[in-house]
Amino acid sequence: MNEALSIHAAARQAPEAIGLRTDEGHYTFAQLAQLTEQRLRAPDLRAPDLRAPSTSPFVLEGTSSTATVVTLYALLEQRRPALLLHPKLTVTEREAALRCAGRAEGALPADTAVIVLTSGTTGEPRAAVLTRAALLASAAASAANLGWLHDDCWLLAMPIARVGGLSILTRCLAARRTVALAPGFDAAQLPDRIERHRTTLASLVPAMLERMLAAYPDWRPPEFLRAMLIGGAAAPSALLERAARRRLPIIITYGCTETCSQVVATPYPLRFEAARAGAGRPLPGAEVRVVDGCIEVRGPIRMAGYAGSPPLDPRQWFDTGDLGEFDAEGFLHVTGRAGDLIVTGGEKLHPAEVERALEAFPGVAAAGVFGVADETWGQVVAAAIVTSGNPIDERALAAFLRTRLAPYKLPRQLCLVPGLPQTAAGKLDRKRLPFVTKSLRRLQLSSDPDR
Repeated sequence: MNEALSIHAAARQAPEAIGLRTDEGHYTFAQLAQLTEQRLRAPDLRAPDLRAPSTSPFVLEGTSSTATVVTLYALLEQRRPALLLHPKLTVTEREAALRCAGRAEGALPADTAVIVLTSGTTGEPRAAVLTRAALLASAAASAANLGWLHDDCWLLAMPIARVGGLSILTRCLAARRTVALAPGFDAAQLPDRIERHRTTLASLVPAMLERMLAAYPDWRPPEFLRAMLIGGAAAPSALLERAARRRLPIIITYGCTETCSQVVATPYPLRFEAARAGAGRPLPGAEVRVVDGCIEVRGPIRMAGYAGSPPLDPRQWFDTGDLGEFDAEGFLHVTGRAGDLIVTGGEKLHPAEVERALEAFPGVAAAGVFGVADETWGQVVAAAIVTSGNPIDERALAAFLRTRLAPYKLPRQLCLVPGLPQTAAGKLDRKRLPFVTKSLRRLQLSSDPDR
């Protein structure tokens, strides 16, 4: 039996090594194993005896706490599936998640470790069934790129209920390395936490990195911070340029819940020039291809299937729903989501392309692009932008965009907003964009009304 995800095995192999650091103190693997055993013996209203064999998922709210980590270790020890719920779910969202769990009753693979809800970009979220084998294959793929140093400590400031946060726990447990658990993301405390815990690895979404750099314009990373993994959403080129000027060791990652986190990443030697490598190259063990512009993945890192649906064939390719292309050097460039396409005058475009062009203009910190109904064109392109403080010269912006975008891709309507709506995973919430852009106004970008 593979004991890589066993806290008791970790305690036997590295009893005095630090497994978890928190703001309150730290725990060795031996202490974590003891806490896990206590948790297994503690009564719980949802599971009177956690030690009793059960194939039904245990509902676990993924708070950023030692108690959550220990409960997860206990479930892994008992080989009992966990249904991870984000602590900020609304009542309606929680009910939808529990319906997912109900569909999984008695139909999960024997190797199931966790059930993780997808972001739910359209309709009700789906529940991805992740096996122990897939989590370990994902951990091995990550290690093949980053490697492990004896004193590695990985900062966990992301939600444990999301695959990006969960995978930090499973990677570090399998490698017998340290997790530095933050109670939540706080840009004001992040540099201090990195210093205090001697963090060598950190995972953030682009919005987290943006807020940290804004809060500490003079901050430079300590020498022991060897990689900052940035994923979960597209990183604006301006943000990557700011990070490069500060010599931040950036690893861009691409993946999804269904692939146990990253399947593509910046090669570790290029961490100081990540911008040129797109989303990076496929990691060992991950097969990635682009078919008709759509990114597809397969390999041992892929989920077993969705709860309540037939399991996927191991040889079956999974359509990520993302669009992209490989360049001549084998780097994958992700261009957006297939479902976000805007159709204007019969032409199709992806908002992400327009967002990148807007964010390349000096003074634009972030942009969100979406389609607005139009009697003539069906849809026209609209944009909400967040400035970096100074007013935007709209004439200069128009001239700038005309050199980078075809006429049909140019935004026809524009508004300034203090911030863009985000999902719980830190991604741009495109569905909410029209509701926060109440002051859209026409932006004259072309003298040709027929484009």
